[in-house]
Amino acid sequence: MAGTVHVIDHPLVQHKLSLMRSRETSTGTFRNLLREISMLLGYEVCRDLPTTLVPIDTPIAPMMAPILDGKKTVLVSIMRAGSGILDGMLEILPSARVGHIGLYRDPKTLVAVEYYYRVPDNMGDRDAIVVDPMLATGNSAVAAVDRLKESSPRSIKFVCLLTCPEGLAAFHAQHPDVPVYTAAIDERLNEKSYIVPGLGDAGDRLFGTK
Repeated sequence: MAGTVHVIDHPLVQHKLSLMRSRETSTGTFRNLLREISMLLGYEVCRDLPTTLVPIDTPIAPMMAPILDGKKTVLVSIMRAGSGILDGMLEILPSARVGHIGLYRDPKTLVAVEYYYRVPDNMGDRDAIVVDPMLATGNSAVAAVDRLKESSPRSIKFVCLLTCPEGLAAFHAQHPDVPVYTAAIDERLNEKSYIVPGLGDAGDRLFGTK
């Protein structure tokens, strides 16, 4: 079973992504662009959220008006770089609950190692949106969704800025039921497991740590 991939090719998304890719872009500008592009990605990711009709009174007349159905969406950030997408998505989903999964990549084995995990209670009634700027080897994404599935959320989506064929294949080999939303599918991974042409290390560029 092949997994579903949604490439969000809106001109504003692609324009902002191009600015983020440039090595000349400063940390502050990169951070602002990530927040802006995350709002645009979030708009598309939430397109099929279920709604229900409730009675309200407008200043003119009563009506049945649509609101989001069920318990609040949970945004699950893969630390540390996921916080950049989280901030933008909270702009359009301010009442969303937030979960965090702390993972780091072992530099020798490239295996994802968990160091922190916290999500809201009652995940069975919630829709989870997992966010991380890069889906490269797929190891961190697979580990995060493995862990999240233990809480049995109503649904899971994965959102990233960039991915590549190798990352998508690895992720959907383990989680074919989880759709991926991304701004671009780049060419490949290099020998250091960076996406090519990519944008470098998203965490370092977001936090100015390199």
